[in-house]
Amino acid sequence: MAARLRDVAERAGVSIRTVSNVVNGYATVSRQKRERVEAAVSELGYRPNVIARSLKHGRSGLIALMVPELDVAYFAELARAVVTTAREYGYTVVVDQTDGEPDRERELIMRDGSANLFDGVILSPLAMSQTDLAERDATSPLVLLGERIVDSGYDHVAIDNVAAAQLATNHLIELGRTRIAAIGDQPYETGETAQLRTRGYEQAHQQHGREVDRSLVVPTRQFHFADGTEAMEQLLKRPGGPPDAVFCYNDLLALGAIRVLLAAGLRVPEDVAVVGFDDIEAGRYNTPSLTTVAPDKRAIARLAVERLVARLGGEVDDAPVELWADYELIVRESTVGR
Repeated sequence: MAARLRDVAERAGVSIRTVSNVVNGYATVSRQKRERVEAAVSELGYRPNVIARSLKHGRSGLIALMVPELDVAYFAELARAVVTTAREYGYTVVVDQTDGEPDRERELIMRDGSANLFDGVILSPLAMSQTDLAERDATSPLVLLGERIVDSGYDHVAIDNVAAAQLATNHLIELGRTRIAAIGDQPYETGETAQLRTRGYEQAHQQHGREVDRSLVVPTRQFHFADGTEAMEQLLKRPGGPPDAVFCYNDLLALGAIRVLLAAGLRVPEDVAVVGFDDIEAGRYNTPSLTTVAPDKRAIARLAVERLVARLGGEVDDAPVELWADYELIVRESTVGR
């Protein structure tokens, strides 16, 4: 049987009104009582009645999460983390796919909360411009993910892609690799994430006193398996022989590249070491398992949800903030072997 407000009050030794005040974020509760209530909520697994709260506060209890592509593993795994975190706060997440279409992204952010049933929106934009955001007059809170838009006037959660890419490239350099390719550059308006990773790749070379061979930097239209295979095929056809290492801007590109290398009779990592980005589940179970930069997807989700919930609860009314999640390099067989 699910825990009730009364159960929490009895466990904490306080009144039901006090529990209600804590659950609803009111500041009229002493620190000692608040801690007792929070402990009881945790012990009993109590979840607020979202419907009752919605009736009282005129909210739906729904958060929208908008991502470019749900069939890209990174976004699927991120969505799971957002759903899990939002559930802790009594919110349900509705996930939608924008396909990176500017009209779709604009449509979603221009609506007021009263018009689309969502209390707030978490959006990973791909095509929207800063001008589009400046024209938004909806009152519902918005949190942005990724690198598409900075200084947007809205709370923003990201990782340091330049430093992360530099870390990945440094790993390959420190392994003694000298002809390091990069797959995934996107030198056009909506390719900010890729451009930052290219910058990190270049900075690693500069750090070690190396010149960047631009012929080894292969752009891709998207970050899918097919783009990785096509880019690797291009690299194998270029003069000078294959690279001895490849930094791919996501794991799907890396897995596509590995397939081409193995089909060409090259060994990974003996002949060509490969690093990806995102730490998706498929990379962990690939043969060879994939060395990758792992953004802390749980932290990204938590930072975004907590900021949105804080806005909804009136706990913050300050200027928008840039929030940074951590990352790490996970070294596996694709660079160091078994």
